[in-house]
Amino acid sequence: MIKMRRWIVAGMLLLVVTALQAQPVSLADLAKHAQYRDARISPDGHYIAATTMVNNQLVLALINLADNKESIVRPRDGNDVDDFEWASPTRVVYSVGLRKGGFDRPFSTGELFAVNADSSSPDMLYGFRKTGMSTGSLLNHAVAERGSATFIAAIDDDANHMLVSVSTWDSTGYEVQLPVAFRMDLRTGDKIKLITAPMRGAEFLADHHGHIRFAYGLGNDGSWNVYEHPLDGDGWTLLKDFSDNRSTPLAFSRDDRAVYFSCPAGSEGFGVCRWDVAKRTSETVWSNPNVEPDGLVQGMAQDSIIGVSFTDGRPGLSVFDADSTDAQALIMLMKQFPGEQVSFNSGSRDGRLSLVEVQADADPGAFYLFDHQAKKLSLLLSRKQWIDPAKMARKQPFEFAARDGLKLHGYVTYPPGMDDAKNLPLVVVVHGGPFGIRDRWDYEPDVQALATRGYAVLQVNFRGSGGYGYDFQRAGWREWGGKMQDDVTDATRWAITQHIANPQRICIYGGSYGGYAALEGAAKEPDLYQCAIGYVGVYDLSLMYHRGDIPQSSFGEDYLKRQLGDDMKMLASHSPVNQLDSLKAKVMLVVGGKDQRVPEIQGLHLHQALLDRHIAHVWMLKPGEGHGFYDEANVTDLYTQMLQFIGASIGPGVTGAPAAAAH
Repeated sequence: MIKMRRWIVAGMLLLVVTALQAQPVSLADLAKHAQYRDARISPDGHYIAATTMVNNQLVLALINLADNKESIVRPRDGNDVDDFEWASPTRVVYSVGLRKGGFDRPFSTGELFAVNADSSSPDMLYGFRKTGMSTGSLLNHAVAERGSATFIAAIDDDANHMLVSVSTWDSTGYEVQLPVAFRMDLRTGDKIKLITAPMRGAEFLADHHGHIRFAYGLGNDGSWNVYEHPLDGDGWTLLKDFSDNRSTPLAFSRDDRAVYFSCPAGSEGFGVCRWDVAKRTSETVWSNPNVEPDGLVQGMAQDSIIGVSFTDGRPGLSVFDADSTDAQALIMLMKQFPGEQVSFNSGSRDGRLSLVEVQADADPGAFYLFDHQAKKLSLLLSRKQWIDPAKMARKQPFEFAARDGLKLHGYVTYPPGMDDAKNLPLVVVVHGGPFGIRDRWDYEPDVQALATRGYAVLQVNFRGSGGYGYDFQRAGWREWGGKMQDDVTDATRWAITQHIANPQRICIYGGSYGGYAALEGAAKEPDLYQCAIGYVGVYDLSLMYHRGDIPQSSFGEDYLKRQLGDDMKMLASHSPVNQLDSLKAKVMLVVGGKDQRVPEIQGLHLHQALLDRHIAHVWMLKPGEGHGFYDEANVTDLYTQMLQFIGASIGPGVTGAPAAAAH
């Protein structure tokens, strides 16, 4: 009898443990900001600089590797750290920004700050807010200026100076002069003019010895331009071949003898070329028929380049020399993290210490310190240590042909443990942008919130998306509500024909442009989607010419004319607010009251139009939010209401997946 009771108790405990293990991560945990966002090791290998979240502010953390002591540098006035770089072995330069929302990085103030690795001597090097500094001492030499300064590069063998690009503003805050490159003192902010860019909005590329060698950028008319400045000489020369084929200078080799460019690879599609500076000849060192390069692969040492990274479905990399010490070290590390993306994030100048980044579709990522001499790998920082990758959903790449034969790529995310399930309730998630942005094999809280609650998730890189070449991106121009929308429709129907989706249980959801596509899809294909969720979306295309931050500059106006179109009759016919007579799907609208990119009037107009037609819908307005929710409580509320809406519209998630947990 006693033994039987023990069996019963043991069985009950097993059921409790199993039930706890089956519970998905809470919505509140999915909504939490990453504890650490980005990190880089100092050139001398003694410190780590990282961005970290403290009291809902993104600040700079400086970590002494000798004792792991962390010092915090807070931007003034509650600003967030926008970006940072090691400008010397002991000095970090960072920019700050005003928060715009969950989809956009902070709106840069144009200011540059610097701080020593031990958090001493925090100073403002450039900016308009010279007086009343709260981040450190005032400068004795640099004066307040209205403009934007951007870090270009550190200078080898000069620990006291860096290269920066400066663009001045007019009274309304818009750039009025050509960018100028300066050599700037890291201690005082004093600067010496080097050269003026040959075009507005140009970016500079410098060699490792402080010489500006290239300028490149997009013209207002959409043309791509690459200019070269001779090492010993004056003036800029337009590199017509590089400009015509839309090549981009990426980086100088460590010895400055060559420059890596993104380039076309003939019949092979897309490539990376190595251009010999002295011989002025180019050779293709990497190519792929499907996708553009993501970037160059960092080696163990600072500024070393060992290959090319790309995302053809899943992330991949191609090394130039598989037998090199760096490649062999990277291969060894990849074997320790099967199924994950592993890369050298940054390295000390001598290559002895490197920062290794590990991440995946189910893993937000972590940073490890790798000691090459000792062959030792140590965990340093986790982005979201409370997320268990084993409980997360995984993305599966797919490809198919659109109705006009264009090859499209995307991802299906199945509920955890249900990769072979059929006829699932499906949520189509459309990315924002729309141009130049793409869905990737990475960790996305929105996708995990849906998939861990029992819904399959479909994402497609419709024409106009980035990563597949200029022609693919241009194929989406002026196709809002047209071929771009048809691509989403075709992907949805593909999921039905593959028996992934139950055709009677499909919802479409997206943010920004994705919010437009969700409502446009529901109006254009009334029998395909049972519900639609528009999150800070555009619903009246003509309003984009009059409201929001895009039309506030000549570049923005030209962008709208070129890529949205200026046929107002056509724009009206492709605006969801004017297509409600065909709407059958249930609707949820989510709006940020402080959204500068897509002002709340877009959502309010559609909200009122639905009310006028007595169409019941869910309305969610957060007055303090911008272009995408940022506050964790608001994001948790969004996930909660969104899942309730989806459940009421197409039913609960599949029962084979873990049941939803209370947040």
